[in-house]
Amino acid sequence: MNLFNTSNPNHFIFKTDVLECHILGGLSVFGLDRMRITLKVNRTEDELHALRHNIDLYNSNAVEKLVRKLAEFLEIGTSVIRRTLQELINHLEKYRIELLDKEEDEEVEEYLLSKKERRSAMDFLKSENLLEKTNKLIGASGVIGEVDNRLLMYLIFTSRKTDNPLHCISFGSSGAGKTHLQSKVAELIPEEDKVEITVLSANAFYYFKRHELKNKLVLIEDLDGAEDVLYPLRELQTKKRITKSVVQKGIGGQSKTKNLVVEGPVSVAGCTTQEKLYEDNSNRSFLLYIDESEAQDERIMSYQRKASAGKINVLDQIYAQNLLQNVQRLLKPIRIINPYAEHLVLPKSVFKPRRSNSHYLQFIEAITFYYQWQRQKKYDTQTGEAYIETTLEDIRQANALIKSILLRKSDSLNGATRNYLEGLKVHLAEKGDTLFSNGEIRKQLRIAESTLRRYHHLLLQEGYIKKRADIKSESFSYELIDADEYKNLEDMINKALDDCLKIVLKKAS
Repeated sequence: MNLFNTSNPNHFIFKTDVLECHILGGLSVFGLDRMRITLKVNRTEDELHALRHNIDLYNSNAVEKLVRKLAEFLEIGTSVIRRTLQELINHLEKYRIELLDKEEDEEVEEYLLSKKERRSAMDFLKSENLLEKTNKLIGASGVIGEVDNRLLMYLIFTSRKTDNPLHCISFGSSGAGKTHLQSKVAELIPEEDKVEITVLSANAFYYFKRHELKNKLVLIEDLDGAEDVLYPLRELQTKKRITKSVVQKGIGGQSKTKNLVVEGPVSVAGCTTQEKLYEDNSNRSFLLYIDESEAQDERIMSYQRKASAGKINVLDQIYAQNLLQNVQRLLKPIRIINPYAEHLVLPKSVFKPRRSNSHYLQFIEAITFYYQWQRQKKYDTQTGEAYIETTLEDIRQANALIKSILLRKSDSLNGATRNYLEGLKVHLAEKGDTLFSNGEIRKQLRIAESTLRRYHHLLLQEGYIKKRADIKSESFSYELIDADEYKNLEDMINKALDDCLKIVLKKAS
């Protein structure tokens, strides 16, 4: 009786009464126009006297040569060997087709919640002050400080399950904790819902299965190491699908064109120190600037000391992570309708208002989506589709969280220059003056000369500071023009959002 054993994926065995065939290294499922294997053949009763050969079993000339070689080497008739190889090819073809079918049907196994896990997650989602409790739980999971950024990031990651996911890019200097924040918040998302990328080739995204990335969170540790995939990522963000035509060889060596299609939507998150370099991607994303203050430094170092002293309860962190992951698993796709959307107008100071307006409305929808277990499910009278509606409280909470994002989007300065300017203002306020020199600032704020020169060039260009010549010493200093400009911009954005809310409240009453 013939036996075909594939229990070891790297060593298949095919046995007949006369011959034993060993396929070493397994069988590739790519390229169905060939069947290249490493073959070892011996008599069934004599394992030591074996012939080893690399061969493409779909090459009839090569197979015929192998038949004659085996007949001479093993002293067996060619008809027996030829029949054995044909049976082996049939078994390998069936095995490969089974593998391909399994691969097509294979999906990430869904995590099944226990009754206790489901009850805990449901109670949490139905509790009062949900966003406040969520933020505290994120902190309990091990995310230090970054109170607004961590909740914003968690809600952005949650939006992956909606039809219009949000995206984010974290900015900060080297060692500021961008990657740490992203990775810690990502730990709160179930493993089956995220794809983490360190390095990926330019075409790799096109070879995911059609629905493999659908409603997934795509995490890029460092955008500087993933430049080749930024274009397909932008297409996924905007068009929610990417396509690529490739030429493949079919049976008989004939070339044919095949369209590779990968469908979204996806939520994309990445980290970088270079804000200007990724402007096309940042236009599609929420920009999160890492807290680089001394107070945040102290919070992190205090946590590090406690962890080193063994005073951090790791079990509490794991409990918080598991609970928030289970919360994510209970959230199901559902249509969101915002009945107040027509009255929500962004301040005119915001750059690229069309895209920012879309982000603002999507963020409100993300909050409504997160509150889905506290919202009454309604049904479209024409289509019967279920949906939930945005409430005034959703808009109020969205406004409170998004103010910092809109403030940055309304600023003509990049994040690093703005952080420098605000630090400069603090120093000048303590000094009680508006004049300063390069040497003074380098000493006080400990900034490299080349970096300082770059900051001052941009601030002069945008009109935030001006040069003042000193005739006596034939040198010059700088003068801060308006110390309150950023506060005024913030007040204007706050007023615009508050006015929107007042209009909505008036319409609702």
